[in-house]
Amino acid sequence: MDLDVMKKTIKKYATHHSDMIIKSLVAERYYKNKNDILFPDKSKEEDKEENPLRNADNRIPSNFHSLLVNQKAAYMFTAPPLFDVGNNTANKQIVDELGDRYAKTCKDLCINASNSTVSWLHYWINSDKKFEYGVIDSKQIIPIWSTDLNKKLIGLLRIHDEVDELTGDKYTIYEYWNDTVCQAFRKKTSDTVDEGLQAYSMFYQFVEDTQTGEMVNTYQHGLGRVPFIPFFNNNVGTSDLDNIKSLIDTYDKVYSGFVNDLEDIQEIIFILSGYGGTDLKEFIQDLKKYKAIKVDGDDGSGVSSLTINIPVEAREKLLTITRKAIFEQGQGVDPQPESFGNASGVALKYLYSLLSLKAGLMETEFRLAFGEFVRAICQYIGVECKSIIQTWTRTAITNDTELADIAQKSQSVISKKTIVKNHPWVKDPEKEIQQIEEEDKIPESDMINQNKKDIETNHNDKKQVMDGAANK
Repeated sequence: MDLDVMKKTIKKYATHHSDMIIKSLVAERYYKNKNDILFPDKSKEEDKEENPLRNADNRIPSNFHSLLVNQKAAYMFTAPPLFDVGNNTANKQIVDELGDRYAKTCKDLCINASNSTVSWLHYWINSDKKFEYGVIDSKQIIPIWSTDLNKKLIGLLRIHDEVDELTGDKYTIYEYWNDTVCQAFRKKTSDTVDEGLQAYSMFYQFVEDTQTGEMVNTYQHGLGRVPFIPFFNNNVGTSDLDNIKSLIDTYDKVYSGFVNDLEDIQEIIFILSGYGGTDLKEFIQDLKKYKAIKVDGDDGSGVSSLTINIPVEAREKLLTITRKAIFEQGQGVDPQPESFGNASGVALKYLYSLLSLKAGLMETEFRLAFGEFVRAICQYIGVECKSIIQTWTRTAITNDTELADIAQKSQSVISKKTIVKNHPWVKDPEKEIQQIEEEDKIPESDMINQNKKDIETNHNDKKQVMDGAANK
């Protein structure tokens, strides 16, 4: 792509990207508990100056958005999805390529998508020919989709800032990616696209038949597709804040106003009629020292006080209704339900019903994205990948006794593998099945003797510890 075409592309797509950035910044701010209540309204500040009865100005944000997002992330990705491509050797290779950071990456994708409507995963082959991947800030990405019904990703703009280490100037970097190459351009942040955009040599490329290289602005990634995968929050392109922002703002205003009233009510305003003293300072001193004041003998003389009445019941009711609406509209689990107790499995499922619906919408979108990701890994390791079985695990409060009883009653009805996968104590079904098979090969008499030896060993170990403590 030449410079003129790049300028037209930036103008076409970047101008509409600012709305997405603004919405993402607001959602991220609420996720960090920096709600609108913390930022004063100038018009209301002027009204406050005209009302001397209002001195308190507490601004207390409620962290409902962060709670609901973290709740969904923990519910879906405490145990990240598992993949089966029908080849045990390939499955182990995929696990190796995913590495230790896979679980954290899943959590980051969920949180970014919840705040920005979509999260982006970038993968590449590093200089050591190793497969790498990472989560990219959604505010940096502008996708370019095809116009057909399948809506395929045919190109992508990544926009980010960079400071030149030699000059200290701040630049805006534009990376254009397609299925074969990445081209880099940049301009000073203070310049316009027309006057300042130029090719930016940010990639190091070896020169053939030499031991040296050069810096170029075009990088041949050779991955066969745009190496960015979108993970959408849901099917309608909304963030988790959209449905609850107004409710959170209402809760913050009522709660903060309640606290302000409680603070202001402690300040009593005295109304003096026919006061016999010389100034207000003498009035305060007499009141503190003698618990009395002097007034003139005229009719109507005296002291009264002015206080603020607080509608407590109305505010408590409004806070309760608003809190309930936040968890209903936000499709989460209220950590303070009216009644919980020793609930059965059906009752627990009902408690998680709204969260399950929200998680299901995200899972549908994430399944497609994880399928693309696993196929990219299979392409790197040279394994044919036709179908992918994804196993998703929800992390929720369960009735283990009830689940274990169901597993016991399901024997000889369904396969042992299915029972093991759904047993509440099993973390790794493959290892558990392997352990069962190894134990089945041991004769029952040997198993009994081994159990007796284990019991005796544990008993002797405990006795030695107790004897040692007694000697001390």
